[in-house]
Amino acid sequence: MAILGRERWNIFELRSLLGIVSPDLLASCTTDATGRDVVLSGFFSSTRIFPHHHPEPEHLERANGVLERLGIGHLAERPVSRMSSGEAKRTLIARALVHDPQTLLFDEPSNALDIAAQMQLRDSLRELAQNGLGVLLVTHHVSEIIPEIARVVMLRGGRILADGSKREILTAERLRELFGVNVRLVEQDGYFHVY
Repeated sequence: MAILGRERWNIFELRSLLGIVSPDLLASCTTDATGRDVVLSGFFSSTRIFPHHHPEPEHLERANGVLERLGIGHLAERPVSRMSSGEAKRTLIARALVHDPQTLLFDEPSNALDIAAQMQLRDSLRELAQNGLGVLLVTHHVSEIIPEIARVVMLRGGRILADGSKREILTAERLRELFGVNVRLVEQDGYFHVY
């Protein structure tokens, strides 16, 4: 399978083109690391700044800039352990953006978020996609698929069940096949909802 049009990559080259937002990263950030530390860690592929890391002034400037861009500059000095789930998730998005990737990979992004934080996250995803960033979303929740996502790949048991345009793939019949339950699918304002 090709990633960004190529089948083989030097992992360090690929890492510079991808920004990753994952609950696994959030679980690793439950220390006294501040929002700025987490964002800076994106330059070092870590989850915080360790003593052997030496951020350059340009790194600090970019970290502060992306925190401000996402409207969370006030979280720069706050320990992640004292942030809400939504604040911590936005900090991880800032971490993913700090090195100007071409594509963002979101793994189950709305886990542990309340309704308001889910809506803020969707708005952030839409804004990023509308500004030209590729968005790769891994989710079990059809309602998380933002209108800007055009292609859907359904996986079941580690195999591709369906792959194609969102309109072609997101059908009640395919979702029944995927999840093994009867569902009703409704589209509203570019979002799909399952009942």
